[in-house]
Amino acid sequence: MAKEKLITIKQSNLTNNCPECFNQDLKLSFFQKHRYGKLSHRTTNEVTHQLVCNTCGSTIYPVKWTDDIERTFKYYQKMVVPERTSLQFTALFWILMLLLIVVVGAGVYIFIEGVELP
Repeated sequence: MAKEKLITIKQSNLTNNCPECFNQDLKLSFFQKHRYGKLSHRTTNEVTHQLVCNTCGSTIYPVKWTDDIERTFKYYQKMVVPERTSLQFTALFWILMLLLIVVVGAGVYIFIEGVELP
């Protein structure tokens, strides 16, 4: 089963008013999803965001955003550059691949040479 992890790619402090407590101490974070499996590590192109008030500690969902927060979010969203999507294989994958090649090579050698097994 692959594990998923959100990696922070950009964090910004905003000076907009919090809709809950009306303080000007917000943090906007952008995350990119990474999937870790036994045989591979995949970087996806899925980018998510989270807006948190540092004063009251509440997460501010897009339903409660004001027009100012919306404009600021769109500005920072354009500045976010996620990592390229990629696929990296782990050492276990390469060991299994090498083992498969050796077994197939031995099978072909036995078939071609007609070597009888004891």
